[in-house]
Amino acid sequence: MQKTYAAITAVNGYVPEYVLTNQELETMVDTNDEWIISRTGIKERRILKGEGLATSDMAVPAVEGLLKKRGITANDLDLIIFCTTTPDMPFPATANILADKIGAKNAWGYDLQAACSGFLFGLSTGASFIESGRHQKVLVVGGDKMSSIINYEDRATCIIFGDGCGCALLEPNNEGFGILDSVLKSDGAGRSFLNMKAGGSLKPASHETIDAKEHFAYQEGQTVFKFAVTNMAEVAAEVMERNNLSSDDVSWLVPHQANKRIIDATANRTGLSADKVIINIDRYGNTTNGTIPLCLWEWENKFKKGDNLILAAFGGGFTWGAMYIKWAY
Repeated sequence: MQKTYAAITAVNGYVPEYVLTNQELETMVDTNDEWIISRTGIKERRILKGEGLATSDMAVPAVEGLLKKRGITANDLDLIIFCTTTPDMPFPATANILADKIGAKNAWGYDLQAACSGFLFGLSTGASFIESGRHQKVLVVGGDKMSSIINYEDRATCIIFGDGCGCALLEPNNEGFGILDSVLKSDGAGRSFLNMKAGGSLKPASHETIDAKEHFAYQEGQTVFKFAVTNMAEVAAEVMERNNLSSDDVSWLVPHQANKRIIDATANRTGLSADKVIINIDRYGNTTNGTIPLCLWEWENKFKKGDNLILAAFGGGFTWGAMYIKWAY
């Protein structure tokens, strides 16, 4: 009996129209274009502007485009996993809001929160439903309106993050294509270095938390950088070693777009040349859950059936992981 794998059969993405450049940030905080590019590789990022627009509003065009590509309707979806750090509301789940907006009447869904590693965790979770035979079509969405939790007076964070959303459809495959392996890790001891201090049950919203600007993303940059450089690179190498993959066997590295130096370290550790590394951080910044699916969307026409892809991510919490995918189309 042939093993069933969960294969990605369609991808799509969406980024907002408004471009926030380094030059504009120079007018907002004490920074400059050269400093930002040399430390992060970011030249610009997209920002979702407009009253009443939330993360789900970026997901709708991304998902509708995916459904059109695949030639199916929203009613064909069995499950929606929405990976996000910036849900529309604390509850209900943004997955449920998205299902309503696109008319997915037959799908159940939930949100998955693992910071920047969320989309990888979502793919792994969605794959389990496919491999078990329980579902035939699982939609995994990764998106964030990071501008909603960024303090544009804090140069440690406002230069890094942008808004965007991507999605992937998982379906059964019996030809050996799809998600073949993953190594996923987390360590809650890292929570003090990258977090949002208020807004949860530990510190509900109050005048004090708002005045202290504790409803914004907080990061101790150097500590996070050191941990991410080591661990994202190591886990990518680990998933390759587990599957006896050399750098020659890997067609593409799809890294989380957090920082160009972290991406370079991961490529060096895995022995992959720059022409095999997918990078769009220069144009979009760090869209958190959106980075990897946006990369897949932008490079989709360069992938060939049977290509070996290594996905790698690192996020607050800390969370990190890597995945081995054999491209299915």
